[in-house]
Amino acid sequence: MRILVTGATGQVGRELCLYTWPEGTEIVAATRNELDLADADAIEAFIGNGGFDAVINPAAYTAVDKAENDLTTAWKINALAVAAMAAATRKAGIPLLHVSTDYVFDGTKAGAYSEDDPIDPVGVYGASKAAGELAVRTGNQRHLILRTSWVFSAHGNNFVKTMLRLAADRPFLRVVDDQHGCPTAARDIAATLATIALRMIADPQAPAGTYHFSNEGPVTWCGFAREIFRQRAAGGYAAPDVEGITTADYPTPAKRPANSVLNVGKLVRDYAIRPRSWTEALTETLAELDQRRTISAESIS
Repeated sequence: MRILVTGATGQVGRELCLYTWPEGTEIVAATRNELDLADADAIEAFIGNGGFDAVINPAAYTAVDKAENDLTTAWKINALAVAAMAAATRKAGIPLLHVSTDYVFDGTKAGAYSEDDPIDPVGVYGASKAAGELAVRTGNQRHLILRTSWVFSAHGNNFVKTMLRLAADRPFLRVVDDQHGCPTAARDIAATLATIALRMIADPQAPAGTYHFSNEGPVTWCGFAREIFRQRAAGGYAAPDVEGITTADYPTPAKRPANSVLNVGKLVRDYAIRPRSWTEALTETLAELDQRRTISAESIS
């Protein structure tokens, strides 16, 4: 099998490249330099000439606040590029797996969002991702859209690494405590995408459509931060005090959904994928970060 993975330097893209695929599977990891997502013609040619069995697209413009003033680029990457992928994969007769976001919802629902809840994005990022979803649905019937939330890993930029960086020289942090969601490990997203991709390649009748995936356990950003530092303190590290604040106390250019909790029941039903708790995934990520620091320190010495 030959599978194209876009956004290979991003959190999910890197984990897809690190995933233990079945023997004989070739992963073509396309970086920005190898595949210009702002060039629709280049995308269609790359996929059309690649001999791929599936395309997995975790690539995205994810700078949520920057997108408010960079609408054109956000829409090129999150919508137009995705439309080109959908057209090319349909022509090639292969499935397209596309990663989307909780930001397609306005965050006002009282309970967890299901796949058939109406979308209503409140910012440029969410709107561009919603347009990308529409492009996939209308462009290739053999598709899977995987919405997820609050992604973290040992790679790239994310909340866990930001908290650890800030804690290095601050004894006190103020973190938003009225936005609710489920932190999700990029490694678990990658494993989910890989499982589904392999099934869709093997079985053209495999379930398609829109699915939700996140690690188990709703929490606020403040609660997430406190758990990060609780686990770090258990390992002998100093941990700052964390004060919960409101969204109004921490204004940002882009509005965040107050509720990002996703119902994953459909994925459990159709693919028997049961997410683990985010606290367990966090423990694994913190251990990986510690291992990297140890290796780095040894290489310097």
